[in-house]
Amino acid sequence: MNNLCADIGYRSVNHYGEELCGDHVDVIEGEDGSSLVVLADGLGSGVKASILSTLTSKIISTMMSEGLSLEDCVETIAATLPICSVRGVAYSTFTIIRIIDNSVAELIQFDNPLIILIRNGENVEYPRTEQLIGGKKIYRSRILLEENDIFFCMSDGCPHAGIGIAYNFGWDRKDIIEFIAPLCDVGYTAKTLSTILLDEVIRLYDNKPGDDATVCAIRIRKREPMNLLFGPPSNRDDCNKMMSLFFSKEGKHIICGGTTSTIASKYLGKPLVPSLEFVDKEIPPIASIEGVDLVTEGVITVNRVLEYAKDYLNDNESYSKWSMKRDGASLIARLLFEEATDINFFVGRAINPAHQNPDLPINFSIKMQLVTELTDCLRKMGKRIKVSYF
Repeated sequence: MNNLCADIGYRSVNHYGEELCGDHVDVIEGEDGSSLVVLADGLGSGVKASILSTLTSKIISTMMSEGLSLEDCVETIAATLPICSVRGVAYSTFTIIRIIDNSVAELIQFDNPLIILIRNGENVEYPRTEQLIGGKKIYRSRILLEENDIFFCMSDGCPHAGIGIAYNFGWDRKDIIEFIAPLCDVGYTAKTLSTILLDEVIRLYDNKPGDDATVCAIRIRKREPMNLLFGPPSNRDDCNKMMSLFFSKEGKHIICGGTTSTIASKYLGKPLVPSLEFVDKEIPPIASIEGVDLVTEGVITVNRVLEYAKDYLNDNESYSKWSMKRDGASLIARLLFEEATDINFFVGRAINPAHQNPDLPINFSIKMQLVTELTDCLRKMGKRIKVSYF
């Protein structure tokens, strides 16, 4: 096993005027550390397409995660979703990417646009073998992975972008590669890369997509540990123990909360230097302690990070805010969402007397709920999370 991991992110846009998306993506994390991504594109758009794509992705992801062969999966799909008698095409197309031991990628493609692989900023034409399963022409590939390899899989709503508007025959594959390849060496997350590519698709449709469009990016990267300390321990005698464990961990260190940062300052024997600059009038200023990567206020700041995390998992519309701003919440968001792969939370259970004011909307249960919701969001982003309470 190497020190690599798969960063997976995707975004979809509905056909203009439709309430539901006809594309569906499933991501399954195996107990052995493998990752399985299935992107299905249902025929047409709207409710029918949404049901077909969801059925397809769920059947494939469930069967393959249980160890069944591709042949069994495709034959089940063929039996469940037959060829459309009117159009003569499959009711749902699909793309499968399976990452094994973070060292090998298996690609299985049926009738979706071919997967794009960007390595060292350039397109890689990988080998494909053709196979007939259940009357369907399937392309299979097996690729040895390298750090910073980035895969892009998409539904046909992406290359169809711009037909009759920006282009006569849609957005050609080579033009998509030309657009996305220069951005792959910047260090963007998979979610951000998929967002950038899909935003361009929407622009080419003149903001009125003529088809459902989905982009899923998979970025192979090194694991990056991160540590976040939030709140003092319930027992004052545990302060040194908590601090010792926190600072012994590999990776960057983030401290949230005034009392918590004061305890850390005393433990390190370094002064706590507050900043008086309000970068965001709603978020308290950050501070600094030598030996700590980031020091922020507690509940208000973490609550804003949670808002960004929920949006990140949805449409990622807040990216333009937290990706550029220098307030505490934005800085934490960049560290947790973009840099970290493994995050250790050290959470103190002490009750802050200031939070017991009935006029304040902050209390102990809200603080614990923030931790629960934020860690849940980070797990959905594919992060490995460990929470220790004191």
